[in-house]
Amino acid sequence: MDVFDAIGARRSIRNYKPDPVEPDDLERILEAGRLAPSASNRQEWRFVVVTDGETRRALSEAANGQGFVAEAPVVLACCAETDEQTMPCGQLRYPIDLAIAIENMVLAAWELGLGTCWVGAFSEGEVKKILGVPDDIRVVQLLALGRPAEVPEARPRKPLDEIVRYEKWGGKK
Repeated sequence: MDVFDAIGARRSIRNYKPDPVEPDDLERILEAGRLAPSASNRQEWRFVVVTDGETRRALSEAANGQGFVAEAPVVLACCAETDEQTMPCGQLRYPIDLAIAIENMVLAAWELGLGTCWVGAFSEGEVKKILGVPDDIRVVQLLALGRPAEVPEARPRKPLDEIVRYEKWGGKK
């Protein structure tokens, strides 16, 4: 699949088939995350792979009761082992680097016929308790992963002329 096709076709999946994710596919997806670039090549990301049904149900509860988190055959807890360093622009490194790694995994999953959904609505403290994540590690996102039971229609996107500026803030093409 062409990367532009994958970007255009990918959807957030909230309805999964019960089919397990093949171990080779899961490894390829994790490898896509591992290969992501990061600020100063720090590679602060860490991933906890969750396939156990009881644990996924507990994560679903920690994610404000979002049932699809339990329904997905795999949930990745996307974490950062970080020293909280900022880049010269003032932004923290780890959430940006982790987002790049997650998006690599999302696109790799789509290429393999699997769907994902970013989950940011969760209690970090509860997720840490459920998964035994140490206090000094940040849980930044959960990523539900599995074979889509349905693919929703595309949601509207703003046109480029609303989101792009040229040369300066007020610059139009």
